[in-house]
Amino acid sequence: MIRVHRTNLDAELALKLLERTEPLKQSGAGPGVARRSWRAASTERAQLRSVLRRMSTAIERCMYCGDSRGTDIDHFEPIGSAPFRAFDWMNHLLACSSCNSNAKRDQYPVDNLGRSLLVDPSVDDPFDHLRLILTTGTYRWSTPKGQATIEVFQLNRADLRRGRELAFPRCQAMLRDYLHLRGSGRSQEAIRMLNALYEQPFADVLQAMYRTVAAPGADIVLGGPEVLAALRVSQG
Repeated sequence: MIRVHRTNLDAELALKLLERTEPLKQSGAGPGVARRSWRAASTERAQLRSVLRRMSTAIERCMYCGDSRGTDIDHFEPIGSAPFRAFDWMNHLLACSSCNSNAKRDQYPVDNLGRSLLVDPSVDDPFDHLRLILTTGTYRWSTPKGQATIEVFQLNRADLRRGRELAFPRCQAMLRDYLHLRGSGRSQEAIRMLNALYEQPFADVLQAMYRTVAAPGADIVLGGPEVLAALRVSQG
């Protein structure tokens, strides 16, 4: 999971969402009414999905696992517990069916003050709560919020661990190729390589590598000084 930056909606779509929200609030609608209203809003849902796809990392990847294609609009705080937020733009994220329908479902753990215990990648920096072990593709938590996020989204399910584990040497190899192309004056090819690296699934692996650059012994962890140099250059 990596940070995603929420964009502003155009005025027309923002107004449509407001017009959908007001009747729910005025009638004190419960989850059932809110869900029916959401399902009926096909135009708004299509427009929201388009905006979320542009916000996502790589090529329309799920904002939770970063692997599968984001096909669903997830209500971060579920309609079941927050019916008035069904059309709240700040409550919408792009998710795959595995993370949304199979893992998270209606789960929304909170602390004793009612604050969410899930990492919202459009609000929180996941790196503050989660640590990715690059060599195994396994997430470790550093806060209760990180722990709940791993559990609810099942971020350590076998397919994700294996995918991240294999993405690490792939990133290493692509960074070496990028540095070689750049050093030999083939700048256009170097840019294409860098773009391919950014747009592959498991963007959290590359992000974890970036975050490791300043750590002691980073060259050993990342696969050698040439990878470390490529990371530093690409960040610049």
